[in-house]
Formats: sequence, structure tokens, C-alpha cells
Amino acid sequence: MSLEKNFHVASTALAAQMVRLNTVATNIANAGVVAGTEAEAFRARRPVFESILSDASQIYGSEYEGGVIVSDVIEDESPVKKIHQPWNEIADQDGYVYASNVNEVEEMVEMLSAARSYENNVQVIATSKELTLRTLDLTKA
Repeated sequence: MSLEKNFHVASTALAAQMVRLNTVATNIANAGVVAGTEAEAFRARRPVFESILSDASQIYGSEYEGGVIVSDVIEDESPVKKIHQPWNEIADQDGYVYASNVNEVEEMVEMLSAARSYENNVQVIATSKELTLRTLDLTKA
């Protein structure tokens, strides 16, 4: 694999992990939000990654093989929490509000995993850069 491809694969992974981190941040920010109906309740979002393996594709104006893209961001279908709060002004006629289905512990694990993946891809770029510089130094001698 050429160094240019290394840079490309790592850069697409960085972009995908940044979407993942932003999605986790959105989920955590909305973890405590309640709504008056189940349909209005916030549902956790999850990015869907797609590999770019077989065919060359146009990304960022250039043709490349390999990498990853975020093909979609979907809503988590797990049920929202039904909480009895008759004093809440947005409660339904039975006195219930609907909290998000965000599990903060799972989101923190997801954030750590995304941050580690991001760091690993930064290291791939740094190593590729170092190898390129060493190769150029060899040609000077």
C-alpha cells in the first residue's frame, strides 16, 4: 500500500470517528431531556460506517480505494423511559413524561472507543509521515 493510500485511509477513519464522537456528544447532551409524548422523546443516534474496499470511489474530489465513510446516522430503536410526573407541565393526561433512551454509561464507553480509534489513526498518519521523511533522507545520501 502506498503512503498516499495510508494517509487517505487514516483520514477517512478520522472523519468517521469525529462523526461518531459528535453523535455521542449529542446523545449525552440529550440524555436528561423529557417530552410529553413517546413520539417526541429523544432517541439515541448511531452512525453507520461503510467500508470502501473494492471499487475506487470519489471522495474529497479524488479517486481512492479503501477507507471508511459514514453512510447514515440512525435512531436507536430501544424503548424510551416512561416516568410518572403528574406535576410536570408537559406530562400527558395520565401524568407521564417520556425520557430519552440514552444510556449514559454506554455512551461513555462509546466515546472512549471512538477517542481511541481516533488516536490510533492519528498515529498511523504520524508514522507514515515519519517513514516518508526517512525515505527522503535516504535519497539525499
